[in-house]
Amino acid sequence: MSEELVHLEVTGGVATVTLDSPANRNALSRALMTGLEESLDAALADDRARLIVLTGTGPVFCSGADLKELGTGGGSGQGAGPGGLVTIIKRIWYSPKPVIARVGGPARAGGIGLVAACDIAVSVEGATFAFSEVRIGVIPAIISVVILPKLGPTKGMELFLTGETFDAGEAVRLGLLNAAVPADQLDESIGRYASSILKGAPGALAGCKRLVHEVPGMALDAAFALTSGLSAAYFASEEAREGMAAFVEKRPPRWAEGRDG
Repeated sequence: MSEELVHLEVTGGVATVTLDSPANRNALSRALMTGLEESLDAALADDRARLIVLTGTGPVFCSGADLKELGTGGGSGQGAGPGGLVTIIKRIWYSPKPVIARVGGPARAGGIGLVAACDIAVSVEGATFAFSEVRIGVIPAIISVVILPKLGPTKGMELFLTGETFDAGEAVRLGLLNAAVPADQLDESIGRYASSILKGAPGALAGCKRLVHEVPGMALDAAFALTSGLSAAYFASEEAREGMAAFVEKRPPRWAEGRDG
């Protein structure tokens, strides 16, 4: 991967994508964003991987745009790399494989956008968050697309305008995180989520992501039209036949073989 700023490891059905640029707090430099896009693409193409965990090395999860690089004309922060932040967020958002954010420390600006794009997000209790863009004369434009559906307009306006820092507990209350846990329990928490998700059928997991992303913004009739079609298609699918047969035969379905519980 580009300059080895992002690493990919696949084991036990989980693709772990690790931001590894602690010297600049895993800032979204051109090189890191290129590596992240490449790693996500590789994880999506790898049949061994059924879900993706996004994490980072060092004390900071991601500090947002690389301001030093921007100051030297190294990129826009939103168009850096082959497609930039928009492409990366869309890769995560549209990934048929669930994506879990493992947040081991603070996140700022674009780093929060990565967290919000993920399907599940867990941080350490000591993590902090801030939309600091306004304090340097810019706005959280790109990330607002995935942030505002979670924060809502009232809290979104407050946090965007003030740039104030908020803690992990508040991030959970706002719906930005699913949980905040002690640092020594972070991997255990991620493991529990991963274990539960891996018991689900791959196609059904992708379908659930689609429901959560699309249904809330739809008019009632359109939503029922979409969901009726999806329901019929999934009940007629090979996965459903296997899942129902496994239930009747009191055995795990093929996709969950070897997984306890």
